[in-house]
Amino acid sequence: MNIEAIVFDKDGTLFDFAATWEAWAEAFLLRATGQDRARAQVIGAQIGFDLATRCFAPDSVVIAGTPAEVAEALGGHFPELSRPALIDMLNEEAERAPQVEAVPLAPFLDGLRARGLRLGVATNDAEAPARAHLGAAKVLDRFDFVAGFDSGYGAKPEPGPLLAFCAAVDVDPACALMVGDSTHDLHAGRAAGMSTLGVLTGMAGADELAPQADAVLPDIGHIPAWLATRG
Repeated sequence: MNIEAIVFDKDGTLFDFAATWEAWAEAFLLRATGQDRARAQVIGAQIGFDLATRCFAPDSVVIAGTPAEVAEALGGHFPELSRPALIDMLNEEAERAPQVEAVPLAPFLDGLRARGLRLGVATNDAEAPARAHLGAAKVLDRFDFVAGFDSGYGAKPEPGPLLAFCAAVDVDPACALMVGDSTHDLHAGRAAGMSTLGVLTGMAGADELAPQADAVLPDIGHIPAWLATRG
């Protein structure tokens, strides 16, 4: 069936994962520990982040998890903070994190919209930082739908956010495409009955993504050419 709508993951898909979240992790850990780098190094290991090298482990909860899941992993280190307060701190630093576009987003998204495609974002980040990041990139208005883990539709790999997108734009999931950089994204797309594309601007490699994807592309900039092959 023809693709009528595309829903994107945010981090690692629209934006380069490492450039954003390595800076976020360092800023959060140093803030939360009062600039104690030794303690921050120990706590960072709890979420699969090496402060010394500024690198995430492939199985880090940050890569595909929600802020609530990150807070759960960190909670024992900050007994003085309630879980909501810790999530708020995580989200505050996320809103401030630098964003590096995977490709120049404005012309890319305008090209998709010119094809008549409806566009959405479904992220396991919170909705407020997601909107802040898209707004900072001056592309928020290109999307018909933006959902975070806290928007009321659930979180990936469950299909709820993707089905909510399809309902919002009145498109059959069979005519929609999920694009993401993690298996969480692709599992959600499959569960929703969508076509799926993996991209390599996150932490996962092609071998990991391919079993759940109709194709794996270097980045989202290759989507128009892929769509042309379906015409």
